Amino acid sequence: MIPAKKNKYFDFVFTIYLKRLLKSSFDKVYWHSKIDIPSSPVLFIANHSSWWDGLLFHHLSRTVFKHDLYMMMHESGLKQYPFFRRLGAFSVNRSHPKDILRSLQYAEQLLQDGETVCLFPQGDELHIEKRPLQFQTGAAYLVEHHPEIPIVPLSFYYSFGHNKKPEVWIQAGRPLYNADLFGNQRKDKTQSLEQICTLQLDELKGRVVHEQHALFSNLI
Repeated sequence: MIPAKKNKYFDFVFTIYLKRLLKSSFDKVYWHSKIDIPSSPVLFIANHSSWWDGLLFHHLSRTVFKHDLYMMMHESGLKQYPFFRRLGAFSVNRSHPKDILRSLQYAEQLLQDGETVCLFPQGDELHIEKRPLQFQTGAAYLVEHHPEIPIVPLSFYYSFGHNKKPEVWIQAGRPLYNADLFGNQRKDKTQSLEQICTLQLDELKGRVVHEQHALFSNLI
């Protein structure tokens, strides 16, 4: 397991670079949330369909959340792009169960230390329209061990509108706690969480299709 190695100066420079990169790559980055994101540590989760997802989390942390994020990332990806460690990425190798446990224990310790963690329960990048979402059990594991920590589910949806560059639409759901997830077993709670996130993603898709721009603010 490769731990994060945050660097504040690198983070500052990368934040400026990322803002310019998003402006050059997207026409709009739309954001919508019915609730205020908790200021205390949270576990952010989201569907995972694009290389951009992790970068968007970083942008959100500097424009909306004001949280200092740590993010679980594939070991192969982190080895390919090691600079992500300096932004708070740590690795997981899903081909080795012991490594998965070490990564979850690392995330658990971060939450215990008052940090905010984000992960993608699908584990791999899957097509945005693929159903079921096929969540892994990591998020349920973490909230079992920290039932006081809320899960804040985000949905990402990429779309081409009426301009040359694509748009990305992001929607936040209400905070969820371990007690809000149905079932007593981790597998059942994972399925409950997957169902909630599926409904939220499909709701966001409907808003994109019907071009409900008025509900959203633009982050670039």
